[in-house]
Amino acid sequence: MRPTDDTPDLQCTIEDTVAIVRLRRPAKRNALSDGLILALRQTFETLPEGVRAAVICGEGEHFCAGLDLSELRERDAVQGLHHSRLWHQTMDAIERGRVPVVAALHGAVVGGGLELASACHVRVADDSAYFALPEGTRGIFVGGSGSVRIPRLIGVARMTDMMLTGRVYDADGAERIGLVQYRVAAGQALSKAIELARRIAANAPMTNYALMHALPRIAEQASDHGLFTEALISAIAQAAPEAKARLHDFLRGKAAKVRKDA
Repeated sequence: MRPTDDTPDLQCTIEDTVAIVRLRRPAKRNALSDGLILALRQTFETLPEGVRAAVICGEGEHFCAGLDLSELRERDAVQGLHHSRLWHQTMDAIERGRVPVVAALHGAVVGGGLELASACHVRVADDSAYFALPEGTRGIFVGGSGSVRIPRLIGVARMTDMMLTGRVYDADGAERIGLVQYRVAAGQALSKAIELARRIAANAPMTNYALMHALPRIAEQASDHGLFTEALISAIAQAAPEAKARLHDFLRGKAAKVRKDA
């Protein structure tokens, strides 16, 4: 295990091929300041070459309680636009970066914290986690990419309900509606997320890249365009040297078989 350069509010530690990125503002429930947003962007844009998957987690009792409202100040429309775009750049650096990212969720996953989680590729919640979008009751609107990413997970109607009514989902409800893919006992989210990240890191890099960058685009394309994109990315992925080596191992009986308990 070795640390990378840290800021006071963010720590990045490398464990073999997995980067563990930890929000470190526990006194603020890991609320997202502009400095923390910039640090997240820089971290994901400059991950060391040997890293093949990453985990985002929060220090203390919560993953992230959203925007740091103490930093919220009156902005004109142009300033507000640029502030929102700053968040978009950070979320894009996570979702459309070089490696898949697993979110380890516990405690509050609220507002901007849910926007951050939705930019990750896999989400693990423990039983302490709860999810909300309180912007509607605070007279504001999501500005960190939530209006694009969250409906992809749960649909427009459910997100509208969350913002109109202040509805809060617990871990069970979040799993049921598709906000998270994995649910574990309280205190186990990080260990499960690291386990998944290590499994992901063992995949062929080109396959991971295709899943991160091609699959979301295919899902939004017309079916004919999507099928053509699929054919192109499939040909590229299977031509990669590592893919050829793995197929050779499989044909020689050296690859692990798919099992029900995997």
